[in-house]
Amino acid sequence: MLRTKWPLYSTILSLIIIVCNTTRHANGDYLIGVGSYDMTGPAADVNMMGYASMDQNTAGVHFRLRARAFIVAEGVQGARFAFVNLDAGMASQLVTIKVLERLKSRYGDVYSEENLAISGTHTHAGPAGYLQYVVYSVTSLGFVHQSFDGIVNAIEQSIVQAHNSLKPGSIFIDTGDVDNAGINRSPSAYLFNPATERAKYPTNVDTLMTLLKFVDDNTGKSIGAFNWFATHGTSMSKNNKLISGDNKGAAARFFEDWFTSSNPTTKTGTIINNTVSNSTLVQIAGKIKASGGKTCGKSSSKASKVRKNDGSLFVGAFCQSNVGDVSPNVLGAFCTDTGKPCDFNHSSCNGNTLLCVGRGPGYPDEILSTQIIGERQFKKAIDLFSSAKKELTGKIDYRHVYLNFTNLDVQLDINTVVKTCPAALGAGFAAGTTDGPGKFGFQQGDTEINEFWKMVRNFLKEPSKYQEDCQMPKNVLLDTGEMFDPYPWAPAILPIQIMRLGQLVILSVPGEFTTMAGRRLREAVKETLIQNGNGEFVENTHVVIAGLTNTYTQYIATFEEYKQQRYEASSTLYGPHTLSAYIQEFNKLALAIAKGEKLHNSLSPPDLSSVQISLLGQPFGDSIPTERKFGDIKQDIVFPKKGSFTKGERVNATFWSGNPRNDLLTEGSFTVVERLQGEHWVSTYDDDDFCTYFKWNFDNSTSYGSATIEWDIPIEEKSGVYRLRHYGSSKPTIISPIEYFTGTSSAFAVL
Repeated sequence: MLRTKWPLYSTILSLIIIVCNTTRHANGDYLIGVGSYDMTGPAADVNMMGYASMDQNTAGVHFRLRARAFIVAEGVQGARFAFVNLDAGMASQLVTIKVLERLKSRYGDVYSEENLAISGTHTHAGPAGYLQYVVYSVTSLGFVHQSFDGIVNAIEQSIVQAHNSLKPGSIFIDTGDVDNAGINRSPSAYLFNPATERAKYPTNVDTLMTLLKFVDDNTGKSIGAFNWFATHGTSMSKNNKLISGDNKGAAARFFEDWFTSSNPTTKTGTIINNTVSNSTLVQIAGKIKASGGKTCGKSSSKASKVRKNDGSLFVGAFCQSNVGDVSPNVLGAFCTDTGKPCDFNHSSCNGNTLLCVGRGPGYPDEILSTQIIGERQFKKAIDLFSSAKKELTGKIDYRHVYLNFTNLDVQLDINTVVKTCPAALGAGFAAGTTDGPGKFGFQQGDTEINEFWKMVRNFLKEPSKYQEDCQMPKNVLLDTGEMFDPYPWAPAILPIQIMRLGQLVILSVPGEFTTMAGRRLREAVKETLIQNGNGEFVENTHVVIAGLTNTYTQYIATFEEYKQQRYEASSTLYGPHTLSAYIQEFNKLALAIAKGEKLHNSLSPPDLSSVQISLLGQPFGDSIPTERKFGDIKQDIVFPKKGSFTKGERVNATFWSGNPRNDLLTEGSFTVVERLQGEHWVSTYDDDDFCTYFKWNFDNSTSYGSATIEWDIPIEEKSGVYRLRHYGSSKPTIISPIEYFTGTSSAFAVL
């Protein structure tokens, strides 16, 4: 009897398994993968992206930049998307184009512009020259191949790591408020928004952080966490010349190291403490002198890294959101001449914008400000990571479309249709912000341009009557949307994108939405999803804005903020109805997601790689005094009178060195702090650490190059014997092969 019924039982069992698997899959049984790769770029001679200051060129590394990626998929053949967070000023349309070409050659049609999002943290301390439109490459002397190639390669490799590590996993979400990590730098513009709307919110900035926690179902261990929170990457000022991920990059480094130290089985670089007396440590250190420069292999610096990137490390990313008017300089803006607060409406000091500068919480120490704002985000991320219990379940879906934003019809109401405009920048743009003041002669809120600057403007391109009328009340200073020589000055065809992960919806926006602009967009999309989703979307659906994603179009202010023409409004490229256009078009994507409808798009952005102009030359060759070798000490450790260092002090040594543009030492390090363990030196810190500094100097009078290595000894550091090591590369002439070298300082005791 059992024998005759077994086929029936087998069929029923199979159906039950299929139903169970289908139900579990629908409830959020995902494949997850994460990846991270070095994208630091050229640490010498290259203009930094963000402040647009010709004087701010890279001259070393505070800590390295990274591309961090996560991929989520509904099984091997199901829907998936990839999200990449860059320690960069912003995403680049050309970068996206070239990354997609590389991914297509690897994976066919698995990844496309539909399901790939590339977002920038908005650090203002990374190399420029990787965007394809003229206005974004003027100060970098055009296109910089090293910057561009480094970013494209890092994105590709981070995705490869995430793709190769895909495994069954669960994703948990939590939200919470970050205290005192951002203030509104244009509060007078915010007040232009309706009082009834402002009354809905407790503050004039968004304080909410949304965090995702990725857990490997097989082991139960976390493999990564990504969060979104709005604050500018301007803790480091326009005077800084060290490559840095700013406060978000710092938060990511703190988070990843916290996770590693909290999980000893995954910890790298652990050193056993010496059990010797202080006097013995000093004696040992005194016997170990600086070594002469030695040749080494191309990969030697990689071998000395503390964190070996084999794709298995925990990845923690701090992503950007509607950051437009949010500053990390939370003490406020003050006049540098009087110390008094700046003018409320114009952020100037007796009419002079250059004197009005924001102060971070560590003022006047910008490194300390970066650390503090980074720690405030990091600590909230730990809280959310530790308490994240709500599991995301449901569909993975996405929609993407290209739009010509220079002439878009926008339906304001049943009787009113308006248009967006060709891109343009106003006078308030040239004034800059309290984070980085601009040019003399301009103030935020200016709607008039003096005759001298009009003459300069008209020499470049006098705006058309249509453009002037369309952009009102903005008085056009740079008519970038009507400038096409030697190639377009501003983007016209823009991507917008929605990605759905169950009850999380990510809005990929190609710019910097102000606080209120972001709120309006989130609420509009959420309402569209709930009203049209047949119960799939509920009130607790999480909608986050991923700012500076897929390309860059500067700012998006509200219609009301646009009237005052402060920096953000003056930098809202496509006219007063830009935000309304975004809301209209995102609602179309949301409707398609809610109804399960596909979208058809015939537009695509231009690939301008073939016409890029590059005026930054290659290094001419490295030279040092004839009696010296590369890697030799130029200035050894200078000891305090007590003969040793205590925790909290800074140690430094200077080496004869070659231009760091010779080789970027990707996934390697210019700086290593080594600790003596028995008879061996073991790496304890490198370029990826917040407490180290690599500073490049080129002496124009002698044409000699040198590198200074600095280490702020952490308070929690173990007593022991240490030394500083430098890795570098050199080329005697521009056509010479690259030679690699290393050198070490004398040893010193930390007590």
